[in-house]
Amino acid sequence: MVDVTDATFETAVVERSREVPVVVDLWAPWCGPCRTLGPILERTIEATGGAVELAKVNVDENPRVAATFQVQSIPAVYALKDAKVVDGFVGALPEAQVAQFVARLAPAPSEADLLVAKGDEASLRQALELQHDHPGAVAALASLLIDRGEADEALSLLARVPESAQTRNLAARARLAGRAVDVEDPTSLLDSLLERVRDDEHARQEFLDILEALGPEDPRTSQYRKALSARLF
Repeated sequence: MVDVTDATFETAVVERSREVPVVVDLWAPWCGPCRTLGPILERTIEATGGAVELAKVNVDENPRVAATFQVQSIPAVYALKDAKVVDGFVGALPEAQVAQFVARLAPAPSEADLLVAKGDEASLRQALELQHDHPGAVAALASLLIDRGEADEALSLLARVPESAQTRNLAARARLAGRAVDVEDPTSLLDSLLERVRDDEHARQEFLDILEALGPEDPRTSQYRKALSARLF
């Protein structure tokens, strides 16, 4: 489950739905039926073991998302797959009906899916032998390789699957790991790179990789993206 904002909706919901079905729960703290439905959705979607993901949106704090769905009453629930709304309902349904709604979204796991769920390197490599471009196996194994300092193999793996928010983040982390860049405290480096981004393609790529690794939730990402735009345009 993830709390989604106007700023993160495109990445956390629309782009993520290209990899796994995402259920969007539009709610508000003052809404009694929302408080009834929320735990039911959380339990039901958690039981899919990651085959379906839940994104919660407080409509009071995120009016742009509410407007996107043309919400007139809450709770309102929508399911997205491949960046498109494929199902939905309004109101607090009983748990059995919610389970049916979620079941329609969750495909039966393949042998590769079951191996990915184990999470260890041997199982991930076996999953990729069965399906060389399994998105979950690629992402999980790439992450393990990056943590181990094997950036080149991680980047080679990531080239097997279509670009997404997750793969962009992993690729950025891999390139930075290969250059031993510390993304925990990159402010000084960002300031230095900013001086060179206009004329130095490598500096520009490293600058963008650091922002990608920081992620949209980090306030420095927005700050430095604006600085980059001002420098380039």
